[in-house]
Amino acid sequence: MTVSPTAVNPFVYTSKGVVMDVLKADYTEFTRLAEVPANWEVQSRCTEWQVRDVVGHMIDVTEDYLVRWDKAHNNAPADTHSLLVMGEELNDGARSFRKLPREEVLNRFKSASDKMMQIFDGLSEEEWNSFIVTHGFMGPLPILYYTGFQIMDYGVHTWDMKWGLGNKEATLDEETGGLLTPYMFILLGATVDQETAKDLDGVFGIKVDGEWGGQWLVTVKDGAFAANPAENFDGAQAMFHFKNTSDFVLTCFQRFPGGETSGDQALIDKVRHLFFRI
Repeated sequence: MTVSPTAVNPFVYTSKGVVMDVLKADYTEFTRLAEVPANWEVQSRCTEWQVRDVVGHMIDVTEDYLVRWDKAHNNAPADTHSLLVMGEELNDGARSFRKLPREEVLNRFKSASDKMMQIFDGLSEEEWNSFIVTHGFMGPLPILYYTGFQIMDYGVHTWDMKWGLGNKEATLDEETGGLLTPYMFILLGATVDQETAKDLDGVFGIKVDGEWGGQWLVTVKDGAFAANPAENFDGAQAMFHFKNTSDFVLTCFQRFPGGETSGDQALIDKVRHLFFRI
């Protein structure tokens, strides 16, 4: 799949076609790996998840999105939990499906995914921008964000499965990484560990190579993370340089400490340990 990155902003309706093409391609590859019987109990890159648990995770989150979609349509309240407990709760949800037969799990996964895709496909421009659904950990968000969350899940967890199956050289498709790159700054900003960030006052640059990349100047001060596109890195005390969007996105998801670094080593080390896992 090849698309032009010049017009791709995942937050605008005009990019819906590209977003959906990438989402469906990642879903197809995820499903291909998950359906192989021999893969079912293979350990993935996620420490506590086998392939079957990754599938369970997708049932857990997708069915939750569908419930919350219905609640939003009916103006019903929906709860939100702290991001600090997200990892623990998602782990419990993913592993809860181990008690079910493999075929039942796969069928339930496909059923939920089909319903979610139908909703995404049918979104009007007004709904894409304005229909608010309360996320279980992120709070009220426009529905367009959920397409990004699903690309995160299908893209990154497909990589997790490939890693577990022995392909240690696997990367995210450039389109997947490209669409996720803007989301990474939201992720980083939301997962700053306040204890680690205490007394940290620093400025560093992020450069991501490739057509889907870019460069940003980041400030961390008083526990707040702020990133802005930058033409230069004036004032940066350190640099993080990533060879492609896959390297950047997988680093943000703490799959490995990617990127070449230069500058203030103490600041670099603090940034590497600045974010809690979800």
